[in-house]
Amino acid sequence: MRRLKKERLKFSRGQRGVSLLETLVALSILSVIGVTFINGLVTVSKANFTADEQTTAESLARSQIEWAKNADYVEEATQYSPAPIPDGGDHVDYSVVITASPLRNPDDGLQRITVTIKHFDKTIIELESYKRQK
Repeated sequence: MRRLKKERLKFSRGQRGVSLLETLVALSILSVIGVTFINGLVTVSKANFTADEQTTAESLARSQIEWAKNADYVEEATQYSPAPIPDGGDHVDYSVVITASPLRNPDDGLQRITVTIKHFDKTIIELESYKRQK
């Protein structure tokens, strides 16, 4: 028992606790790791938002192209009215403009249709297709 106490005393004589410098180095390392992790989360969040915005705009543009193709053909039209955008859900703050232009002058029954989708007044996607007179 006595021998155990002597060994413990010998072992504890060299230990004085954690120095201030060691604490600062450990905190610095943890700070760098934390900032890197948070920057990664922000980047992933932005990429996810952009991908979602792009996918929603493309889906909306494709449905608007079909709407314009099925609308009555108007000779020398410059625009067609868009289909109603569903309220709420993924389509909040999206706007649609459908423009038309004849491929040849004079209008020979074939038009180029361009659908422009905007989100918060920023153009996200433009799709083109063609409409012919039935």
